[in-house]
Amino acid sequence: MANKQELLEGMVDLVWSEVAEPRARDGWKPAMRERAASLRNAMLRHRWAVGLMEAAGKPGPENLKQHNAMLGCLRESGFSFRSTVHVMSLLDAYVYGFALQQKMLSFETPEESAKAAADTHAGETAEAAERYPYLLEVVSELAQSGYDYDAEFIVGLDVLLDGVEKLRGSWRVVES
Repeated sequence: MANKQELLEGMVDLVWSEVAEPRARDGWKPAMRERAASLRNAMLRHRWAVGLMEAAGKPGPENLKQHNAMLGCLRESGFSFRSTVHVMSLLDAYVYGFALQQKMLSFETPEESAKAAADTHAGETAEAAERYPYLLEVVSELAQSGYDYDAEFIVGLDVLLDGVEKLRGSWRVVES
C-alpha cells in the first residue's frame, strides 16, 4: 500500500497529465502559450495542486514527460541550453505565481471582483484618497469593470513571450 507521500505524488502526476505538451512543429511561441494556459487551467481545476506541482518528492512519469517536452520544444526551436533554462524558469514562475495569487484572492469572477472593489471603495476617506491616489484609482475602476483573471493572465503571458522573442539572442550567463 502506498504511503501518503506516494499518493500525493500520484495525484499531482494526474494533474500533469492534463497539461498540453508543447511541440516545436507548432512554433515555440504558440506552443509555450498553449502549455502555459493549459497548466494554469489544470491548476484552476485542481486548486489543491497549486504549490505542489514542483514540490519536493519523486516526479511521476507525466511530470517528467511534460518537462522534457517543454525543454525539447525550446531546444528544437533553436534556443541555446541556457536560454531554454531561462524560458522554462520564467514561464513556470509566472504561471505558478499567477495561479497562487488567483487561489488566494477572495473573488473568482470579474463581477465578484467588482463587488469586492466597490465594498473597499465605499470605506475610503479623504485622507486615504490623498495618501493612496493610484491605489484608489485601481479600486474605483475595478468597482465598475471588475478584474478578469483570464484576460490579465493572457496579457502578461504575451508580454513575457514577446520579451523572450526579442531578448533571447542577447541573453548571457550571469555569474552568481
